[in-house]
Amino acid sequence: MQLKLVSQNLVTDNVSVVEGEMAIISCRVKNNDDSVIQLLNPNRQTIYFRDMRPLKDARFQLVNFSDNELRVSLSNVSLSDEGRYVCQLYTDPPQEAYADITVLIPPGNPIIEARDEVLSEGNETEMTCTAMSSKPAATLRWMKGDKELPGKPKVELTYDKMYTVTSRLTFTVSKEDDGVPVVCIVDHPAVKDFQAQKYLEVQYKPEVKIVVEFPQGLTREGENLELTCQAKGKPQPQRVNWVKVDDDVPSHAVITGGDLYIENLNKSYNGTYRCVASNSVGESYDDYILYVYDAPTTTPIPTTATTTTTIITTTISYPEANQDSRAGEGAPRTVDHAVIGGVVAVVVFAMLCLLIVLGRYFARHKGTYFTHEAKGADDAADADTAIINAEGGHTNSDEKKEYYI
Repeated sequence: MQLKLVSQNLVTDNVSVVEGEMAIISCRVKNNDDSVIQLLNPNRQTIYFRDMRPLKDARFQLVNFSDNELRVSLSNVSLSDEGRYVCQLYTDPPQEAYADITVLIPPGNPIIEARDEVLSEGNETEMTCTAMSSKPAATLRWMKGDKELPGKPKVELTYDKMYTVTSRLTFTVSKEDDGVPVVCIVDHPAVKDFQAQKYLEVQYKPEVKIVVEFPQGLTREGENLELTCQAKGKPQPQRVNWVKVDDDVPSHAVITGGDLYIENLNKSYNGTYRCVASNSVGESYDDYILYVYDAPTTTPIPTTATTTTTIITTTISYPEANQDSRAGEGAPRTVDHAVIGGVVAVVVFAMLCLLIVLGRYFARHKGTYFTHEAKGADDAADADTAIINAEGGHTNSDEKKEYYI
């Protein structure tokens, strides 16, 4: 940030420059009345008088000279160039404006030192980061992975007016920290993205897991059991042991490395089987609880004859609308038995109903009719004779039957 200093009509700016780079000093005049401008160094020696350089330091060069500005460059700036420079305007009385040059010196490469090169899970460790010989003092920050950790800084001023900053970091490591970088970040106006890092190497005790290889389901009498113990740690476990909690492992059990094999299970083998793995950091274990179930029983096949009813299911398949009709050419046709049986049943039922209706109709319209004709009545001389003849012929009269269909 530049701060403008004003003395009547004369203006200049403060300058911050990194050691070895170039600084620009500008003396500017507002409403100049042809007064002379000159630039003096911190020892009040004239660097430039108008456009002339009385000082024999070739690092100072004229950049611009006019009635309103005197601009001078200073190359290869060193710490000895730091101080207050004077812009002077010859008026009555003379006017002065001051430009302070601040020289920035970047720190050396940061150095990380660790108390422990190899860390153990759960232990506390300490690291220090040092940034030496800077001006002004640097600020140090710590990052572990993507998490920022607080450090304890210490600033020292050396004999040559430089600053050395040391930050101390203390934290507890876990197995998840193995391979994680710890970064020391240097914040300084003279540098950007300045940092150092160190990767953590963490040893941790084994992680143990028991895997059932056989059987996949329930463990039953007479079957075999095979277990595998998987152990992983840093360093890799040197020993993997199988034990039975509160008892001995069956005498005929076979243990090969991390594998446990038991034949012909019975209920006396029930219990907790433990796999124990250890390394230089410590030991861990995993348990497997064995419970042997009864062997499956076999149900005898009954000898009595049984009647089996078979239900035949017919599936009706309808071709899809977009299916190629030629796909079924040459294949045997599928007989739709359900449809045919349904049609036959309907026809038979209709015929039975028709026969019942016709039978009832015939029963109602069937009859026998008798006619007693007076035989010889046509030959009778009068009515009385006809009646007598008719009565006399009643006994011997023929019966006539008539049927209507």
